[in-house]
Amino acid sequence: MAVELAASRTYPAGVARSFDIVLPLPLPYLSAHRYAAIPPVTAVRDQGSWDTAGQTRTIVLGDGGTILETLTDVDRPHAFGYRLTDITGPMKVLATAIDGRFTFDPAGTGVRVTWAWTVHPRRRLGALAMPVFARMWRPYARIALERLEDVLVA
Repeated sequence: MAVELAASRTYPAGVARSFDIVLPLPLPYLSAHRYAAIPPVTAVRDQGSWDTAGQTRTIVLGDGGTILETLTDVDRPHAFGYRLTDITGPMKVLATAIDGRFTFDPAGTGVRVTWAWTVHPRRRLGALAMPVFARMWRPYARIALERLEDVLVA
């Protein structure tokens, strides 16, 4: 059974501009932090321009694991989605895949950015660990969204 996670934050920035900044934003900038058992992103390999559905890249984690990320849809300036698969390292025991999505909605004179994950647990162990993982992911996502303020409000 998949687990839904989401975090949002509002910024005094335009919707289209925010989308154009977040989509190509280097992952090590956005996710350079560890939170509990969630490792930081330390590098990205094999990435092109990252603006068209179907493109892939390999995410390298601070714990030595890797994840294949595939950009699944790009709907400028409203949203983009991606799928994380081929998970290696310690995270492998938790999930078989993760569907991620960033949405950009008008909020007064600014934008509300929502980052959502649908986690597909691996077997019984992954399913049993999901409540704990969810408690770790929410602060991890909050920190990432706080980092966005530096680039969206600059």
